[in-house]
Amino acid sequence: MYPFEQTAVLALQLSDTGRNWLIERPAQILGYLLLALVIRFLLHRTIDRFTTRRKPSDRSPAMLRPLKDRAPSGLKTSILTERRSQRARTIGSVLKSAVSVVILVWFLLSALTIVGINVTPFIASAGIVGLAFGFGAQNLVRDFLSGIFMLLEDQYGVGDVVDLGEASGTVESVGLRVTTVRDVSGTLWYVRNGEVLRVGNMSQGHAVAVLDLPVSHSADIDEACEVAERATQSVIESGDFDEDVLEAPEMLGVNAVTADTVTIRITIKVRPGRQWAVQRRLHRAILDAFDDSSIAAPYPHGRPGGPVQTLTK
Repeated sequence: MYPFEQTAVLALQLSDTGRNWLIERPAQILGYLLLALVIRFLLHRTIDRFTTRRKPSDRSPAMLRPLKDRAPSGLKTSILTERRSQRARTIGSVLKSAVSVVILVWFLLSALTIVGINVTPFIASAGIVGLAFGFGAQNLVRDFLSGIFMLLEDQYGVGDVVDLGEASGTVESVGLRVTTVRDVSGTLWYVRNGEVLRVGNMSQGHAVAVLDLPVSHSADIDEACEVAERATQSVIESGDFDEDVLEAPEMLGVNAVTADTVTIRITIKVRPGRQWAVQRRLHRAILDAFDDSSIAAPYPHGRPGGPVQTLTK
């Protein structure tokens, strides 16, 4: 082959190489980038469609509709609707972040393959690192998984009064890893979701106001029950708790008997979180009614403030 022919072949090869590196491969990378952006956009739109309310009249996002609804029909208020929407938005944010990470990794591996870099060692190394990270951060993974299932199942939300075992109080924030609970003394507890073995939610569905009324053995039990029922009914008819009381009070009668007292129990189904206010108001009204009707209190040596009984031989 003549020298000028060799020069032409070399120039042609350099031209092909330059076109490959300057045009074809960047075009392929740009194509993968556009494809990744389109897939990400479509998946994010799909997640938004399932985690947000399409119309203001919708009570909950489409993702949460198949789940069991624990609230009675009479309690489907705007507060519960907003809580479901917040829960769905949190789940949607997690899903969109996961989708973005997966698509980014796929694009980077595809780009490295286009430029001629063997990605097999990267994948193997990533597998080893992921395995080591999984063993070292298994508690963190467990916290995140527990947080996701907690949100899906609506075990509790912000503002609920809960008992999480070691911590009890009002939920102030709900995250995928940590839930914060403020107890009655003002202490803020940080509870890892993976460490929550059981949840007692006192603000979900409905609550029951339980009134245990101790009276003396010498009191007329039937009269005490009638007086307590009348006092309870008068408070309810006053309208102070029209939005709180869900059902009529139920007189259960004598609930316990001890050496000093006979305990009468009344229960009332109320809105969640309002049982304590209803109990306080009814206790005060029933105490005044017992005083007016001379229902004896269970004090063996006389009621405090009253005449003291003395023991004689």
